[in-house]
Amino acid sequence: MKLIKFKKIGADIKMQAQKLAHEGFKQIFDRIDQLNIKKGVDRIGLDKFIEQCAYLAAGSGIISGSGGALTVIVGIPFDFLNLITQQFRVTMAISYYNKGSYQLSYEEFMSVVATSLKVEAGVNLTKTVMEAIAEKMLMVLGTRTAERMVPVVGAVIGGTANYVFIKRMAKSVKEMQNRPVIISVN
Repeated sequence: MKLIKFKKIGADIKMQAQKLAHEGFKQIFDRIDQLNIKKGVDRIGLDKFIEQCAYLAAGSGIISGSGGALTVIVGIPFDFLNLITQQFRVTMAISYYNKGSYQLSYEEFMSVVATSLKVEAGVNLTKTVMEAIAEKMLMVLGTRTAERMVPVVGAVIGGTANYVFIKRMAKSVKEMQNRPVIISVN
């Protein structure tokens, strides 16, 4: 009986990952204003921009875990959407900081995301790679859901987990990107 439930959960995660990969990531990407990310990095610097995104992610984690089971049910989709958005914003900011160009194509961007999540990505971004990204992100979120059922404790866990996730993702993307080239002018 328990084996069947685990198989069903695995199938549900796979199905949700496929939906997210085929529709969700592109919609989130298209709604992010890349010029505003450039302006934010130029205004406050890369590290403060990353910190700001981590706090925004922590905020939705706190909200989704603050009231126990009811807010988890209602808050998890919002929290997941915000977590992906903040991860995308951080990835775009680091890419802009290192390359000097703030405009990324969706395919180019998803290759960076795949690499930062340690998902194998070939030359072409395939549906399978995008599904692997979505599945990995859903698994990360799913492992924290049960812990958020307890009010107040859930808020602390949700906020902390989101904050740490964004900071770790930023570190991973920074490590894989080339360092900026500094040209001195005499």
